[in-house]
Amino acid sequence: MIAYTNYAIDARVRREAETLAAQGFRVRCLTTWNGTGRARFELNGVDVRELRVRKYRGKSTLAYTLSYLRFALAASVVCLGLLFRGELDVVHVHNLPDFLVVAGLLPRLGGRKVVLDVHDSVPETFATKFGGGGLSWKLLCLEERLSALVAHTVICVNHPQREALAARGVPRAKMFVSMNVPDPSIFGQPRRASQQRHVAAATFNLVYHGTMVERLGVDLLIDAVARLRDRIPGVCLHLWGSGDDLESFRGLARTKRVDDRIVFRPQGYPLSELPQHLQHMDVGLVGNRRSAAGDLMLPVKLLEYVSLGIPTIVPRLKTIEHYFTDDMVMYYEPGNVQSLSDSILRLHSDGARRLRQADTARTFLLEYGWERQGADLVNLYRGLVGH
Repeated sequence: MIAYTNYAIDARVRREAETLAAQGFRVRCLTTWNGTGRARFELNGVDVRELRVRKYRGKSTLAYTLSYLRFALAASVVCLGLLFRGELDVVHVHNLPDFLVVAGLLPRLGGRKVVLDVHDSVPETFATKFGGGGLSWKLLCLEERLSALVAHTVICVNHPQREALAARGVPRAKMFVSMNVPDPSIFGQPRRASQQRHVAAATFNLVYHGTMVERLGVDLLIDAVARLRDRIPGVCLHLWGSGDDLESFRGLARTKRVDDRIVFRPQGYPLSELPQHLQHMDVGLVGNRRSAAGDLMLPVKLLEYVSLGIPTIVPRLKTIEHYFTDDMVMYYEPGNVQSLSDSILRLHSDGARRLRQADTARTFLLEYGWERQGADLVNLYRGLVGH
């Protein structure tokens, strides 16, 4: 596997790699250099090798592109060595970007299989992050089609995303949906009704965990808490994670005079420890703004809250609505702070609804849980390698 990521904290990459390793496949994962420990280690049966390329965080398109190119070159060299030693059957590339699939080009010419795993569709993601359209959009769509052409199989993270790729010319026959659902070995135990916190509790804990960037609406969550601090005296927003706009959000909290109601934890929590900390939360929040990329996202944080029985407030966006009805989550209008604030207030005042909503939302996992998704992934691989 090839992924421009920190393996230890990337839930999707780890879940797929470790599921395959548990079924007897020998899995190597090439990732960016974390710089905090050994560059090569084994974790839950997966051989992880950090290449000497750091993950870029910033807002420069050029810097992103150069970092991606260096990583693609380093991964290509390693794959070529594995090919010559006869230790390579499948090259599984996780985007972003799609063009990392070039690392599998020579192995494909040598008869090996190539998988492109589309976490986020590139045209929508880059248009949302960097702006632009017209020629740049066409070039990104071309990058997507050419990358898909190299791959034998293209994995999509949800069904609306698959339809978007098909509309842009990616053959439907080579696409496979493997949803970004939580690992049941980590997120498999929902809290019992007796563990749910009551309205009379001294604090009302809201949580968002993930990347701290404006396009994911973290500033909207801070604004909502500012509007509610007098109406919900014990309201407290927990923000776990780092990102390009973290310092801006700290400043916003001070400006809105709610820095005493917001707990920033830039380092987040290790994936294995995350559920025990989420258990203390009353409501999970998703802040995504409406955008081309946002409409195609099914946020993994939402699914983790659902798995743990935590009621969730979400924007009314296309892909979320595809899977979740109004009795499974509390919807608000995307980008509308007043609508978000009203939704938080309604759930705060209605403990019975919080319990019903959390219980109903878990029916999603009956159809789309990792027990089924993981089995489908293993069967895909057995087909690729002829087992």
